[in-house]
Amino acid sequence: MKGATIWFTGLPCSGKTTVADKVYNILKERGYKVERLDGDIIRKSPISKDLGFSKEDRRKNLERVAFIAKLLSRNDVIVLATFVSPYNEIRRDIKEIIGPDRFHLVWTRCPVEVCIERDVKGMYKKALAGEIQNFTGIDDPFEEPTDPAADLILDTDKEDIDESVEKVLAYMKRRGLIE
Repeated sequence: MKGATIWFTGLPCSGKTTVADKVYNILKERGYKVERLDGDIIRKSPISKDLGFSKEDRRKNLERVAFIAKLLSRNDVIVLATFVSPYNEIRRDIKEIIGPDRFHLVWTRCPVEVCIERDVKGMYKKALAGEIQNFTGIDDPFEEPTDPAADLILDTDKEDIDESVEKVLAYMKRRGLIE
């Protein structure tokens, strides 16, 4: 099978990681070469631990991740990448780095109010109190995917996890990424 990058975008706590982790486990179980790239993990790694959360630092972080995803996917690995990636311009650049034929954008659409309720780490609470600056959904925008448009939208406030996972797997099958 040809490698690809499934790039999950959405507000913090919108369900990106939860859905991608479950898809990862299913694909691994079925014998696919699959890797997970997650924002929280990458931010603590040597790849990006030198970066903050300014718009320019977010861009650098995502460009680095996109390059890694490109290398993996061109070697027939399915990459499941979960990053807020809040700006259309940056998502467009990520698509160009990875390659339009290997990049698939999944938007985990969820209202900020629901994301705040789901926040077990207390990030939104800190952002609302002014303790965290440039927090997406509070004092930094999340631009709804229009450029590039999402290939798949998961309404994670209305669907349960299994429904969202099945939508991702069905999309991948339709696109010939899995059997």
